[in-house]
Amino acid sequence: MSKLYFRYGAMNSGKSTHLMQVAHNYEERGMNVLIVKPLADKKGNDKLVSRLGVERKVDILVDKNDDMYEIISDISHIKDIHCILVDEVQFFKAHQIDEFFKIAVKLDIPVICYGLRTDFQMNGFEGSERLLLIAHSIEEMKTICTCGKKAVFNARKINGKYVFEGKQVAIDNIDNVEYQSLCGKCYFKYREEQE
Repeated sequence: MSKLYFRYGAMNSGKSTHLMQVAHNYEERGMNVLIVKPLADKKGNDKLVSRLGVERKVDILVDKNDDMYEIISDISHIKDIHCILVDEVQFFKAHQIDEFFKIAVKLDIPVICYGLRTDFQMNGFEGSERLLLIAHSIEEMKTICTCGKKAVFNARKINGKYVFEGKQVAIDNIDNVEYQSLCGKCYFKYREEQE
């Protein structure tokens, strides 16, 4: 039986880069992958964009109401799919995560999801919360804080200043924001400075 995987990490932990490497590995062996990302992720439009400068076209852009099981079932009748790779999975709805689980179990296609666990206010994203509950395998991808310790949070900056209020979704390089990966100690330090 195939599995549903959740690989999460703070910003700059290499999630999109790793996804593209996994796609390359499958394709190098003559296997077919489908790369999926949500329409909510405006960065790169129909491409995955790594902070290393690597890009790759997405196979499917998904709207919040799309039925992933139905979409993949239709495609898998036309060609063999050996793996589904999902970027920015935090933006998916819980019902779509359930559909990814169903794809892994009923269609026997591994689904590997990459995304953030929490937002800049330490709140969970709908897609990530559901994955933490039902994924067969959960793996943390690590990165470091500016102080050198392991980063676990994403802090939002506007005009170079940390902010801890605002809408949950704001895309870097599009919504005039940037993000900084921080350890817990640094996160609370910067948050307390703003209070």
